[in-house]
Amino acid sequence: MTPWVAAGAVLLALALDRLLGEPPARWHPVVWMGRYLGWIGPRIAPRGPQQGGERRILVAGALAWWGGALVVLAIGLALQLAVAALEPGPGALLAALALKPMLAWRMLRDEVAGVEQALGTSLDAGRRQLGRLVSREVMRLDAPAVREAAIESLAENLNDSVAAPLLWFVLAGLPGALLYRYANTADAMWGYRGLRAGLDWTWAGRWAARADDVLSWLPARLTALLLALVAGGLPPARLWREAGRTPSPNGGWPMGAMALALGVRLSKPGVYALNGAAPPPQAPHTARALRLAGAVVALLGLLGAAVLLAPALAPAPGAAA
Repeated sequence: MTPWVAAGAVLLALALDRLLGEPPARWHPVVWMGRYLGWIGPRIAPRGPQQGGERRILVAGALAWWGGALVVLAIGLALQLAVAALEPGPGALLAALALKPMLAWRMLRDEVAGVEQALGTSLDAGRRQLGRLVSREVMRLDAPAVREAAIESLAENLNDSVAAPLLWFVLAGLPGALLYRYANTADAMWGYRGLRAGLDWTWAGRWAARADDVLSWLPARLTALLLALVAGGLPPARLWREAGRTPSPNGGWPMGAMALALGVRLSKPGVYALNGAAPPPQAPHTARALRLAGAVVALLGLLGAAVLLAPALAPAPGAAA
């Protein structure tokens, strides 16, 4: 894939996401990934509390993860070779069509905006809308807590659904973007400690959780940096401190940056509180969070295209100064 084709694919994929949103579920590659993970998961995770055999279960989880990962990598490589065999215009379009399902900015934006809109109707409506975004219990949350959870999800998924797939596309092409989205989906479905839906994921999902941690490490910090940039700058020491308050090694970075940028508290009861001395968010903070996230998405597209084009625009060795 040439630099011009790759750069064009980034910009086209973001444009397709803005114009069309998500493809139908039956054609969505991430849905296919989820079906595989949902099919094989009960075959590796013990039912009920785990009683011994930790190493065997860990190995089974890793092998099941790699089974899907190798298929995803093979598909990504085949698509990349198909792109390379085409003329630049059709190649960029094919690459964009393959990359677009790995991105979900429009869906994320609409779901978060929908929480605020639903809160304008009733607290119960806001809670139900939030339940589409997060896995935590929502029906006991008050209105500020609903907003906190929605903004946290916006910040964290800004990394998972936009920044990380784009970064891995820049670094490793379509195989990289597809592998990241697979790893993130596996973590969302398997990356739990203890019981979920009657299955014990403590060891069965450990490989999936660690793989996502590794692949998300750099993108999460890039997302936080860009949020700080579009917000006009944030104190690095405070951002570092807030990022360390969450159990996740990565999620605290974009969430902490968003909390500081908005000047509000973002918390998960009993787990963490980011910028804890600040007031809880109100409706205008949700609107500003969406604007900041949108600016980060635009900046990611421009930066990604620029990095991909850099080799093509660099002066040839030995060229006259």
